[in-house]
This record gives sequence, C-alpha cells and structure tokens, in this order.
Amino acid sequence: MQYLKCGKYKLEISKKTHVMGILNLSQDSFFKGSSYPDVESAIERANEMVEQGADIIDIGGESTRPGSEPLTVAEEIKRVIPVIEKLLDEIKVPISLDTYKVKVAEKALEIGVHMINDIYGLRAEGMAKLIAKYDVPVVIMHMQGNPKDMQKNPNYKDVTKEIINFLKERAKFAVNSGINSNKIIIDPGIGFGKTTEHNLEIIRNLAEFKSLGYPILIGPSRKSFIGNILNLGPEERLEGTLAAISISIMNGANIVRVHDVTEAVRTSRIVDAIMRGKYD
Repeated sequence: MQYLKCGKYKLEISKKTHVMGILNLSQDSFFKGSSYPDVESAIERANEMVEQGADIIDIGGESTRPGSEPLTVAEEIKRVIPVIEKLLDEIKVPISLDTYKVKVAEKALEIGVHMINDIYGLRAEGMAKLIAKYDVPVVIMHMQGNPKDMQKNPNYKDVTKEIINFLKERAKFAVNSGINSNKIIIDPGIGFGKTTEHNLEIIRNLAEFKSLGYPILIGPSRKSFIGNILNLGPEERLEGTLAAISISIMNGANIVRVHDVTEAVRTSRIVDAIMRGKYD
C-alpha cells in the first residue's frame, strides 16, 4: 500500500511513519495527564497535537484501561460527537474515532469522521457492514477478553502466532463484509490481554505481522509493561515509550499511537532516516 485514503486526506504510508495523537475525553484514564473531558480543553489539545506534527487525531470517549467499566451508547455519543463536529471544521488532519459500539460509530460517520479504531476487531454485529458502507479506514485490533477482565490471566501458547491468525481471520471477515482491503490497518493490541512478556514478544516479532500485507499500528504509549520493567508510574514512562516505538518502527510499524506527540514525531523521524537512508 502506497497511501491510505481518509476522506479528503491521503496518508503516504510507504513514505514515513505516521503519528496518531491520543485525545482522551474520559476522566477515567490510566495516565491522568491525558484526560480532556470538556469540549474546550479537548479542542485546544487537538490543535496543539496537530501543531506538534500529529498525522491523525484519535478520539476516545470511553476508557479502555484494565478494569474499566463500559459507557452507555448515549453517554459515549454525548462525549464524542460535539468534539468531532468542531474538529472537522478546525483541523487539517484525519480524525479517527476509538469505539467498538456500532451506534456511536454510525453517528460519527454520519457527520464525517474519517476512520474507526475498533479494539474489538469488528466483532460487534453490524460494525463491518457500517464501515463498508462509509468506505473509511478501520483499525482492527486484537484483544483477549474485554477491558474489564483482560488482564486477569492472559494466556497464549504462542502469542505471536495466535494474534497473527486472529488478525488474518478478522481482515478476511472485513473484506468479505465489503471493506476495501486498502482501508484495513492491523493492531496487535499492546496491553490488551497481554502480560509484560507477551508485549515484549509482540514488539520483538512485529516484522512477522508484515506477512499479512496490511499497515501496522502499534500503541505502547506509557503502558504498564514499560512501568513493570522500569518500576515507574505512567507519568514517568516517556523514555520507555520512545524506546518501544523506535523498535516497533524498525520492525515494521507504520503508525504509532501516542500521548506525547512532539517526542514521538522527533523519534520517528530519526528512526525513519536511519532505516530508509534518507531524510527531508
């Protein structure tokens, strides 16, 4: 794939690593420095991330941290739609919505959101058909369990192989549901039903996911596996995050989903320059 078409935008996937900035509208976040629960602060933060070099803004209304409780559809719509409406007029990069709820996605797609980031991997009935109808890119993520229980006892015989097989099956399902194969992005789901050892193995073996033929998104930003290694809380995991995204890019990641846009943009530019042998 040379580029990813997101409405009026084209992301040149083959040219550079793209940075997806996290815009968290929930107060229930594992990283308290990333919450923007009111419309004004959310808009301000989104504009700031674009100025810092974000290629995509990913909006989430519901916390999916381990142990989190789900929102109602009505509450999630109430949180995300006003922000999306304003940002569609204000910023000049694609807007992604992080949701697994079909009704929430439908409302956002109706007003023009450019991408859906689905942590449930299109397992909600009707989601794939909806995305096919609007012909937007979709991030298909792997998760063992659900946010409430996913970290209780993650277990795999071969974590890399099992996640690759899951994503292969889900991508095939997406195509059979009418989603253009050029609109599919895969995400192995760092921290979603994985131990520290599982997360490290996924990043170490990320090149194997290229066999599926889809762009890879990875989101290690400030997650607990970094804290477990360094014995640090979320507020002190920036350097660990940058190390993780560096190795991920070297192993084939095309999009990195992060809280810290400036630092991730600078890091990805250096890794790209080293890996590609050129810079501009």
